[in-house]
Amino acid sequence: MLLLSCSSITHNCMMTFFKRVFFFLSLIPAVAAVSCSRDENDVIPDVYVEFTIDLLDPEFVSLLAIDVSDTIDATTNNWGSRSAGYDGNGIIIYSGAEEYYAFDRTCPYDFAVNGLSIKIKTDLSGVAFCPQCGTRYALSVYGTPVSGPGKYPLKNYSTSFEEERYVRVWNK
Repeated sequence: MLLLSCSSITHNCMMTFFKRVFFFLSLIPAVAAVSCSRDENDVIPDVYVEFTIDLLDPEFVSLLAIDVSDTIDATTNNWGSRSAGYDGNGIIIYSGAEEYYAFDRTCPYDFAVNGLSIKIKTDLSGVAFCPQCGTRYALSVYGTPVSGPGKYPLKNYSTSFEEERYVRVWNK
């Protein structure tokens, strides 16, 4: 009888062990799906982006204030294609309360639905908008659509604030 109960305990321990292993293995695809969700929302293709803005340059001094945006393109400071964004539409730089953000100026809705490369415009209220589809994007919340048919956020580029005056922008 003692042998039988040890055997059943061992069986239960093994079953518990396999259930835990199965549980953790089943988490791997879920974690991968969550970590890749930003990529799935990034409908604008990757292009090479790499430039640094000097906030003391008169062209960019307005970005020292919070809730201000400016646009960069291939002609800005002779940076060429590395500041052009997708299809040469340019990049929006936005000065948030805590950090700087950079967004591609290509409308993700028009690109995903119609295959069009429409240049996003900005206004003074921290909002970007597409003149084609009418989607409005809040720059202060990572370029999230706030009205219109768009469901994808603007493509985000990485930024860093260095030496209290430089904003570096690049893609991952």
